[in-house]
Amino acid sequence: MNRLKFVQLHLKYSLKILLRVLRCMVKRSQQELLSSEQLLQLVTLGRTLAHSRIARKMLQAEVAVRANLSRNTVSRIENGDAGVAIGQILRYLSVVRPGATLADVLTKKDNVVAAQEFANRPRRARPLSDTELEEYDF
Repeated sequence: MNRLKFVQLHLKYSLKILLRVLRCMVKRSQQELLSSEQLLQLVTLGRTLAHSRIARKMLQAEVAVRANLSRNTVSRIENGDAGVAIGQILRYLSVVRPGATLADVLTKKDNVVAAQEFANRPRRARPLSDTELEEYDF
């Protein structure tokens, strides 16, 4: 009788393990299901949002608290992870660019990012002297 119970118990656990293995084999990530063009769009969206956050001098942790997200989720959004829910992206967007829509993010340049790029552009080391200005005057 004990031998029969042992075999039944062994079979029961063996089936559980087999089912877990099969589930893992069937489960596919969101990244695998998207085309390369769709993945590129997600990465572009993430980078654009990250540039907006950085231009506003906000940390990922700060955005996470304000948007009621984990810092890991904020990182996944900025890296273009396909498994992030659209609602989480919209909450992130409302913190980083209040009043902007997803269409705005994809089509319009962020004014804060443009101002930061303008301030960081290369400049001359020194202004031109009066004689140099006269020399270049046409």
